[in-house]
Amino acid sequence: MSQALPGLHLMAKPVGAHCNLDCGYCFYLEKEGYYPPRQSHRMSDEVLQAYVSRYIASQRGPEVEFTWQGGEPLLMGLEFFERAVALQKQLAGGKRISNTLQTNGVLLDAAWCEFLAREKFLVGLSVDGPQPLHDAARPDKQGRGTFDAVMKGLRLLQQQGVEFNVLVTVSSANQGHGREIYRFLKTEGVRFIQFNPVVERQPRPADEAVVQLHFAKPPRLSVPGSFEADAAVTPHSVSAEAYGDFLVEVFDDWIAADVGVIHVMNFEWALAAWCQLPATTCIFSERCGRAAIVEHDGSVYSCDHFMYPEYRLGNLRTDDPAALLASPQQQAFGNAKADTLPRQCRECEFRFACQGECPKNRFIRTADGEAGLNYLCAGYLKYFRHITPAMNRMGALLAQGRDAAEVMQRQG
Repeated sequence: MSQALPGLHLMAKPVGAHCNLDCGYCFYLEKEGYYPPRQSHRMSDEVLQAYVSRYIASQRGPEVEFTWQGGEPLLMGLEFFERAVALQKQLAGGKRISNTLQTNGVLLDAAWCEFLAREKFLVGLSVDGPQPLHDAARPDKQGRGTFDAVMKGLRLLQQQGVEFNVLVTVSSANQGHGREIYRFLKTEGVRFIQFNPVVERQPRPADEAVVQLHFAKPPRLSVPGSFEADAAVTPHSVSAEAYGDFLVEVFDDWIAADVGVIHVMNFEWALAAWCQLPATTCIFSERCGRAAIVEHDGSVYSCDHFMYPEYRLGNLRTDDPAALLASPQQQAFGNAKADTLPRQCRECEFRFACQGECPKNRFIRTADGEAGLNYLCAGYLKYFRHITPAMNRMGALLAQGRDAAEVMQRQG
């Protein structure tokens, strides 16, 4: 069954997978292999013009949000983004334009931050914790730590009044340090935080017997017939239970003193689910397919986690993005998330909050041997069970027209 698109989101990768860091857990670095090695991985002015003009024209509502990611988008240089903003203003046609940008922060300087403040960009800054934890996971191409440069960028953002949030990638390098990382970020004046788990698959020999999870078209989601998760993920991946423990640690600190003061997106997503509101992030939506990516050459793919040839929808230089996201191929991609949900998930008490999470992580078996269970299931179960009492109380407070922060008065 197809679904109406209330709006479409087309995230831009202006430098593709090109990056100035060498994070071992990065899922996108391998995507450079899909382009000729000598080809420039920079968005041309022709593609930029097509992206801005077609994306604005495809939006039926009064607002258009541009999202810039990578790789490291700041490698395009400040002049590229100045041209992009000028194009947006020229072609806005009365619509309100906003920009969000995800960066590792190493290149942030006074000129960048002045521009981001002036043009009201929302910035996502990647920080994996205090220096030892951050530098262990996020070195540069020479193997040097990047913590000092990133924290300099963070303080410049603060000084210029740029609205920003911090993205913490939870991997094997920093699992077990949830409370330490959360308190560190609080001390640094961070008020908006998101925690993303690293779940990356081990490459497997081509001749090894595999079992395919049929998601839309056969994706690059294949696992050994044993479905042993610990044998299927990279050493950088967080363990399922460790991710649950990480979120529980942070939640206990947050619920005790910081509700309404520190905004942890993971907890806000959960509260929305407990309040029976629509999911605001694709991983917890019942269906996906409403957000696609445009690569540096204009190619459009179903999702940045599925940037493989079989998920290429078209190219913005010739195709209308609204038509691409409404295409049967993309609709099948989005609907398959619900259609392939295993029975264990369909009968789970927390389906309303999880919906099987991201399909890229569904590569282990359920207790009764059915394929398609999410690798992080055990961690999510631990997390959701732990937060249920507080979520119920906050939901009740909001239903009464009261402030969810009153829940802190009842802790302890």
